Order: sequence, then structure tokens, then C-alpha cells
Amino acid sequence: MSWIAETLAAALSVLGLGGGYAVPLAHGYAEGEYLRIAAPVAGTLDTLAVTRGGRVEAGAPLFALDRTSARAERDRLAAALAQARAQLADLRTGRRPDELAVVAAQRAQAEAALRYSEAELARQQTLVARKVSSDDRLDAARASRDGDRARLEELTAQLAVSNLPARPDQIRAAEDAVAQAEAALAQADRRLAEMAPPAPEAALVEDTLFNPGEWVPAGAPVVSLLPPEKRKLVVFVPEPLMARVRPGDRVTVRCDGCPPGLTARVTYVAPRVEYTPPVIYSVGSREKLVFRVEARLEDGAALNPGLPVDVELPP
Repeated sequence: MSWIAETLAAALSVLGLGGGYAVPLAHGYAEGEYLRIAAPVAGTLDTLAVTRGGRVEAGAPLFALDRTSARAERDRLAAALAQARAQLADLRTGRRPDELAVVAAQRAQAEAALRYSEAELARQQTLVARKVSSDDRLDAARASRDGDRARLEELTAQLAVSNLPARPDQIRAAEDAVAQAEAALAQADRRLAEMAPPAPEAALVEDTLFNPGEWVPAGAPVVSLLPPEKRKLVVFVPEPLMARVRPGDRVTVRCDGCPPGLTARVTYVAPRVEYTPPVIYSVGSREKLVFRVEARLEDGAALNPGLPVDVELPP
């Protein structure tokens, strides 16, 4: 008979009909939403900057993989970007002043040669008119004059072109090469940052999963963080009492060692019923249908994940 009485008392307590509580109760536990920080690439864990159970501020270093090869690749891409930018600048500015000076000197020589050939042509024309020179020499002087004139025109055009930038299609190709080099360098910088991630926010270091020197697979969490605002309560409300619970309701929380007057705000009510989870199995609640309800503690209160709690439901 004592077992039957105990079972009945437990059942009445769950439904809020026993003499122990004036209001119905729901049972559950504290839970944490962990931030599991990983690197997207594989590598050897070089440093671990946090310890299990410690606290870390936002932006503080957590860990770093070996980045020797990644830094070398980043330096190579930075050099490639500098080269691409230099080539683009060279195409936009044309030849250098020293090269222009060489072309200008060649043009001056061509001008002098043309003056001489013109003078020689005039002299030969005079000599031929006086029957002193032959027609062959006159033709040679005329050909020399024409050659010097063509050379001067060539160097004049070359000097004008030397002051111009490269063709538009060449400049566009060089601009595309610079853009590609910039993108590759940005990707390398991001990869280096991802191999040594900082803490996204202030949090408790719930666990460290690797030690320095160990090989870390790509995407494997190295540090598990629990920010204060990521703690919540998970309680299971019996189906007959669901009409009492709505998102936004304030509920009173009881637990072993909890301060009096601890409250929480309901943030989620499951739309579907489920069986009582094993973590809160008892004689009085076995095989009962319940709804999962989540709540956030108020006034900065925090409970350790896994701590059993009782929640007083609104009347």
C-alpha cells in the first residue's frame, strides 16, 4: 500500500493537485547552446590559448593551426599582386623618360642625316646641270634623301607613340590580372584568419577537444564555448496543462541550490506532443504525453547545463 500511495502522491504533484505545491509544476533541466569553434581546413594544432573551465572575452584568441605553408602561400600571392600592379602601371604610363630620350636622340640624328642628304642632292643636281656629274650619282643622292626622310618620319611617329599608354585591350587584360591577384590574396588572408579564429563573444570555455601537436581534421571543433545568454531551460509540460503555457509567460524556477525568486521567460512551445524523455522518468510521469517548452532565465541568472529544475506554471 505504501508504494501505491507514493505513486499517487507523485502523480498528484505533477498535476499540481498534491498538498506539496499550490500550483502545477513542470520538470526539466538547464541546457546550453554551445558554440563549437572549428577551422575549415585540416592541420596540426600549433597553439591552444584557452583552458577548459576558463573564461574568454570577445575577440580573444582561441587556438591556431600551423600556418607555415599558408603564410608562404600568402607571401607568394602578395608578390604576384605587386607584379600585376606594376605591369598595369607600366602599360598606363607608356615608356620611361630614359627610353623617350633615346628615341629623341635617334630622331635628331635622322634630321641631321636628312639635311645632309638634301644638300648632297642639291649639289648633284647642280653638277649634273653643268655636265660635271653623272645621272647615276644624282639618282643615288635622291635615293639617300628619300631614305633619310622616311627614317625621320618613322622616328617622329615612334616618339609620338612612345608617349601614349598601351592599347585598351592590353590595359583591360592587365586590370583583370590585378583583380584576380587581389581576390587570391584576400582568400589567402581569410584562410590565415580562419586557421586562428578569435572568440565570437565572451563565453565560458566548456571544453577543449584537441591538444597542441595533434592533427585536427577540417571542420572538427577544437573549442566549445558557452556564452551566458545561450543558457536556457528545457521543461516538459503534461498535455492537460498546456493551456497554461504561452510564449512570453513568466514562470518561477526551483532547483537545488537556486536562489529564491528565480524567474524565466517562455520563449518556445513545441507544436507537437511527445513522450516524457528518459531524463525525467519517474513513477508519476511514466508514459505521460508532454510538450517541450523552452525558457530563458531573467536578471542575468545562469544555471549549469544538466541541472534538474522544477518550473511553476501560470495558474
